[in-house]
Amino acid sequence: MNVAPQILKITPGATVTTFYGFCSQSNCTDANQPWAGLLQGTDGDFYGTTQEGGTGFGTVFSLSVGLGPFVKTLPHSGEVGAAVRILGTGLTGTTSVSFNGMPAAFDVVSATQITTAVPAGATSGKIQVTTPGETLLSSGLFLVLP
Repeated sequence: MNVAPQILKITPGATVTTFYGFCSQSNCTDANQPWAGLLQGTDGDFYGTTQEGGTGFGTVFSLSVGLGPFVKTLPHSGEVGAAVRILGTGLTGTTSVSFNGMPAAFDVVSATQITTAVPAGATSGKIQVTTPGETLLSSGLFLVLP
């Protein structure tokens, strides 16, 4: 029995449902044989690849499940004054950046990157970026080191 690979949805209550089923036959136009796992982009969507499908050499696909955009910091921790890159989507026109409520000076490098430094008085918590269209929070906590 040939079972097609699937993308599954698991709720906090442990209910498992099929979110998407890949084609189980060769030469499917919507792709088959997913390769590796899914990665979440800062736009909130998930991205993956397949070994076959599309024009025959695999595809890159996206999957939207209704999650909103966020920002990601590199690194995830640092002392006051440490350089931090903030990655995201639609960052052009950003009006403010804060570390757990503490405002920080910043430079918008591109639509996907901001540079900043951990401000004096910052404490561990979420990074907040305010753009003309929305307020974005970091996907994880930023740890301010002593």
